[in-house]
Amino acid sequence: MDLAMKPEDVAFRDEVRAFLKENLTDDLKAHARLTPGILADQDLRVEWLKRLNKRGWAAPSWPKEYGGAGWNVMQRFIWSSECAAAGAPVSSNMGLSMVGPTLMGHGTDEQKAYYLPRILNGEDWWCQGYSEPGSGSDLASLQCRATSDGDDYIINGTKLWTTGAHQSNKMFCLVRTDPNAAKKQEGISFILIDDFQAEGIKVDPIITLAGDHEVNQVFFDDVRVPKKNRVGAENNGWTVAKYLLEFERGGAAHGANLRNALNKLRVIAGTEHGSDGTKLIDDPSFRRKVDETDVQVTAVEFTEHRIMSQLSNGQNPGAAASMIKLTGADTNQRITELAVEAIAYYVQPDVMEARTWGANVPPVGPDHTLMVMPKYLNTRAQTIFGGSNEVQHNIMAKAVLGL
Repeated sequence: MDLAMKPEDVAFRDEVRAFLKENLTDDLKAHARLTPGILADQDLRVEWLKRLNKRGWAAPSWPKEYGGAGWNVMQRFIWSSECAAAGAPVSSNMGLSMVGPTLMGHGTDEQKAYYLPRILNGEDWWCQGYSEPGSGSDLASLQCRATSDGDDYIINGTKLWTTGAHQSNKMFCLVRTDPNAAKKQEGISFILIDDFQAEGIKVDPIITLAGDHEVNQVFFDDVRVPKKNRVGAENNGWTVAKYLLEFERGGAAHGANLRNALNKLRVIAGTEHGSDGTKLIDDPSFRRKVDETDVQVTAVEFTEHRIMSQLSNGQNPGAAASMIKLTGADTNQRITELAVEAIAYYVQPDVMEARTWGANVPPVGPDHTLMVMPKYLNTRAQTIFGGSNEVQHNIMAKAVLGL
């Protein structure tokens, strides 16, 4: 795969830089910097999406026929790299990254015509109804029930660790439509819950270790959903879910953001001093850890390039999506661990008000230490959500090694 910068690539990079310079305001960058995880403030997400959609860049990986940018592999890599370097918001938009591609692959013409434009213009924000109490990594054991009632389903049950449910107006959801199926992977259907504010839906917040509200538990009590909102055939939702998860695991641009985080770590290490008074970046032991992590970041970048190439050629990333999810999560955790090591005793004071947008409260310690501990705590979940590391190992063992 040829990833060298051609003249047209350089021209596109310059176009991206000009767009970011004009549209990425100081407020957007400052707000993005204060976001420890993947879920930015909703007003920030909406504003950034509108700016992108106005230019036709809201969906880099979507085909032009569906309103996407229709970019090739190199263009998407350039876009991700430049956004990361410029400090653009990293926002979890499940409509763009997962629902859209899934509908293109499995949805009806009516579903695509209705939902895809609404995702692009920011009318709809989606959350994912997969995990349940006792059904996370073993997702096929889910018990949330959808009972047939004429042209509708009646849904009862609960979903757990639902990212962004409090900011969403729609949910894509796995439900059990045949509790007597021979295999637990059978009897599951993929449903679009169109009215997420409907009677019978309750969203309870879950506050993370970092003190942030990103995830929730969602309860369904006799919630009525039209059967026309089902994606794929009844009891065939597991096939649709696997297709979607491959976009969750392999569709995100891990490499560029890891590279940006590693560059920030080098800046911290060039500022902080060790016990002997020398800068950490000049300490052979710490420098070795940073360089080893650099090798991992490079491996993620090249694996990601291969995945994007497969997607652009109409191929499914398959087991490679598990590889990138596994290695990307481990590497990001390692970067945050080294950052915590670098700032030493400044990890202890976490002043929530200092990292709240609009607050006039100074941090305790240098400015570059403010978000180190929140990011460290937030990344602990990366080896769990989207399929735990143990699940990824099993997928790769079966798909690659035939075990």
